[in-house]
Amino acid sequence: MASNFRILFHRNSDNLHLKLTGDFDGSSAWELINVLKEKCHSASKVIIHTSALRSIHPFGLDTFQQNFGGTKGLSIHIFFTGEYACQMSPKKGLCM
Repeated sequence: MASNFRILFHRNSDNLHLKLTGDFDGSSAWELINVLKEKCHSASKVIIHTSALRSIHPFGLDTFQQNFGGTKGLSIHIFFTGEYACQMSPKKGLCM
């Protein structure tokens, strides 16, 4: 994982907000996927904020998008916001 990558999270109501900071690489992608699988079960909506990312490595983006399908079993809606929202979103319509 990029040494400066962090996922900060907080809840409000039934929503879980994940703020990504630092550089997003392959290990960071796996960390995000694991957080989605582990922390999102009680949330009805997850908002992933990307504005605090410094950079997105192509391998990290590919890793995340190819493995994002593993979160489909979760009964939540996932949305992306910020500067890298549409770039990170595996599907059109998930970025705001």
